[in-house]
Amino acid sequence: MQDNTEQLTSKVAIVTGAAHRIGAAIAYNLHQAGMNIVLHYRHSQEAACKVCDDLNMIRPDSAITLQADLHDHKALAPLIEQAQQQWGRLDALINNASSFYPTEVGEADEVQWDELLSSNLKAPFFLSQAAAPHLKQHWGTIVNIVDIHADRPLKGYPIYSIAKAGLVMMTKSLACELGPEIRVNAVAPGAILWPEHDMDAETKQRIVSRTFLKRQGQPADIAQAILFLIRSAHYTSGHVLTVDGGRSLNS
Repeated sequence: MQDNTEQLTSKVAIVTGAAHRIGAAIAYNLHQAGMNIVLHYRHSQEAACKVCDDLNMIRPDSAITLQADLHDHKALAPLIEQAQQQWGRLDALINNASSFYPTEVGEADEVQWDELLSSNLKAPFFLSQAAAPHLKQHWGTIVNIVDIHADRPLKGYPIYSIAKAGLVMMTKSLACELGPEIRVNAVAPGAILWPEHDMDAETKQRIVSRTFLKRQGQPADIAQAILFLIRSAHYTSGHVLTVDGGRSLNS
């Protein structure tokens, strides 16, 4: 059987929102596969530097941190340029950074609309646009972190759901626009990490009970899905890989 696994040694990935949670897990996993990692952060400098130090302890000069506010449109293209300049190439862009909070209809305001659309849709688009010329040189890939609620909206979170639905369409549109040199895919997590605001145990149990696997997923499940899309899915583009234990199939 032919081995379609691509060697990733010395290839370069930028992961947005890489200081914590799923973003950090993605960074560790891609680094273990041989990639050099650009860790983007907004405010979490200490946490990002900790991840960076961990990676450089394993393999010297294999990770850097870059700070940028993704709500600032003028910061997006320079972030990509700095990432590319470190090792003279860019092979993967992981659009992971995201804002997430409720916006009840009747109470939502324009500031919330702008913030949620900016982090979840506008920034990924313009980062992808800036990265495309560099990615094309090495037949690179873009992976967007979407959400199962892009397809089935989360009650109380309409603006977030709208933004993630837009990111799904962006994934498909950019796969059309940037092929054949760049593959563009997405991963849609389900119950992986609970929101950082309070969620009671009963709600958590109800969510887990709706999965077919009857358990919560882990950040490593998302990181492995992304590694698959980068390293092995050579004939896959415009696809959303759902990693939710079957929850989205359960009405």
